[in-house]
Amino acid sequence: MTDETPGGGEAPGPEVSASDDPDARAWEDGLLARARARSTGETTGTEHPTEHVAEDPLPAEAPEPEEPTWRSPAVGVPIVTRADLTGGGNPVTGPLEGTFDLPVTPPWSGSPTTPPTLDAPVDVRQEVDLGIPGRLGSARRSVIEWGSVLVGALVLALIVRTFLFQAFYIPSPSMEPTLWSGDRILVNKLSYQLHDVYRGDLVVFRSPPGVGAGGEDLIKRVIALPGERVTAQGGRLLIGGGLLIEPYLPFQEGTADFGEVPGCTDSEMGACTVPDGNVFVMGDNRSNSRDSRFFGPVPIDSIIGRAFVRVWPLGALDRL
Repeated sequence: MTDETPGGGEAPGPEVSASDDPDARAWEDGLLARARARSTGETTGTEHPTEHVAEDPLPAEAPEPEEPTWRSPAVGVPIVTRADLTGGGNPVTGPLEGTFDLPVTPPWSGSPTTPPTLDAPVDVRQEVDLGIPGRLGSARRSVIEWGSVLVGALVLALIVRTFLFQAFYIPSPSMEPTLWSGDRILVNKLSYQLHDVYRGDLVVFRSPPGVGAGGEDLIKRVIALPGERVTAQGGRLLIGGGLLIEPYLPFQEGTADFGEVPGCTDSEMGACTVPDGNVFVMGDNRSNSRDSRFFGPVPIDSIIGRAFVRVWPLGALDRL
């Protein structure tokens, strides 16, 4: 096998035998030294910097070495062997002279030459108590809140019941067909604190002494006001001689004549003059109602309030 030199002549190819042959190693070292000189831009006495020179022949049995990759001396990149990197150097020329900066970037951030400090303080943020209650505190707070709501509701209901509104149950048929047994109504307790009693109002009042089961409240309709004279003729009521129109009755001629009425200003049979501070009341079911015809006029100050709405049953919700 032959190689052509840069001058065009043929030279015997570099062949070596075994790597442990002294002549072969001397030839390799010389070749490496010349290659290193070319890469650094230096020249020897036997070569020109711009052309290749055939190397010294080796014994015939030496194997052909790998051809080096030549680069222009102007680049200035040295050829570094494994021995140079590991510090073993070259047995002929010794280790490479000079300093070679390798582009090694450390894996840590910051300065490329400063390794991280293992015992550097770690930024531990201070814990802040945001006041979030635990399960026990949350349960205690819920009990307090619901207890406050219930107590407030009870107090409000007591105030409303005492001063504003109150529900009543109708136990008898004395107000039919306006109110039926089992109906529930709401009574406005402020009505007669704001205005006088009007004819036709449905009023709830405390039963007069000796009437009904002790302390039972009654509901009736106001027929005559203080100072008026009420009588019954031919099934109709007359107020001061005038005929009373009662559209709430199922039929107009349903009121029977009545006899002597207790508690009236005069004692005329079948007539009653209402005293001051009292009203004459009757049930809408005239044939089945125990009212002022039997126990006399009712004091206004015994009136609890005015019934204004029926709330039960739901289907019978109605303004009175």
